[in-house]
Amino acid sequence: LLGFDACVQCGKCEAACPAYAAGQPLNPKKLIQDMVVGLAGGTDAHFAGSPYPGKPVGEHGGNPHQPIVDGLVDADTLWSCTTCRACVEECPMMIEHVDAIVDMRRFLTLEKGATPNNGAQVLDNLIATDNPGGFAPGGRMNWAADLNLDLMRDIPSVDVLFWVGDGAFDMRNQRTLRAFVKVLKAAGVDFAVLGLEERDSGDVARRLGDEATFQALARRNIQTLGQYRFKRIVTCDPHSFHVLKNEYGAFGGEYLVQHHSTYMAELIDQGALALNADTGGSVTYHDPCYLGRYNGEYEAPRAVLRALGIEVKEMQRSGFRSRCCGGGGGAPITDIPGKQRIPDMRMDDIRETGAERVAVGCPQC
Repeated sequence: LLGFDACVQCGKCEAACPAYAAGQPLNPKKLIQDMVVGLAGGTDAHFAGSPYPGKPVGEHGGNPHQPIVDGLVDADTLWSCTTCRACVEECPMMIEHVDAIVDMRRFLTLEKGATPNNGAQVLDNLIATDNPGGFAPGGRMNWAADLNLDLMRDIPSVDVLFWVGDGAFDMRNQRTLRAFVKVLKAAGVDFAVLGLEERDSGDVARRLGDEATFQALARRNIQTLGQYRFKRIVTCDPHSFHVLKNEYGAFGGEYLVQHHSTYMAELIDQGALALNADTGGSVTYHDPCYLGRYNGEYEAPRAVLRALGIEVKEMQRSGFRSRCCGGGGGAPITDIPGKQRIPDMRMDDIRETGAERVAVGCPQC
């Protein structure tokens, strides 16, 4: 809590926030200042900066003995966040805005049962079907019906465990999964999948504040993974990558985890892949928040593109200052309205480059 008082009101977080730019009712700078007000007691009437879009200054107040939400901060302010960490990346005082937001969401979800729009349905789906879309769990491997993939339960050990993720239920992402399997086979990689034993990683449950469901999914996945021997986990989903790599460790799940672009860059460096030159025109690359800002991987996807002879035209906001696509943190699920859509803003960034194609490294992007 004392970290909030470190805020110097520079406004760098406000300038970087995609939700604020889209006119949604979130301003990370004011959110931190509201927390400071709450520590001492009072109102936001003397706040001199920009208000939450659509919410006049002077209507919020609180004290240390009062709940934060719907006093100091409205619930829709918290649900507007995409958890992209652009604010945290820019903050010179190293304030953790996103962690505070997720903590307050946890109160709304677990104590109040107040997850807006499709949030409650998604959380129910995770409990009932182990995936946010509510798809029949038995269909998780339908995308690979003709690929004859090895299953972990049938072999003693492998070099690579391919974590498929919930993109298995999305027809567009299924093409990515099939293409990556083709790459693995071409490189002669010893790999297998969990098949129907795989469950959702729990990422969206944690971002929506349902810590109980996240921990239940995490413990079940860790128990499943503990039955098998593998050297590394590779996944095409940065959200699963982040959770498996950085958050399962708290529950005893310590693994070497890589994004598929990082692993492909390694295979290319080792000469394991014979690549044909791409002839499709220029490309701009969108950095996924959970691959870039959360995990510092910016170079590998670009290295793979360059290895194919592709000209990469960078957007003005790229790398650690990449603009969020709007797909993270459960934002498409809670769907808080603004003046414009975050993905439309990102598409404007893309058009400015003049590139003919867009490369992304995340199924949610």
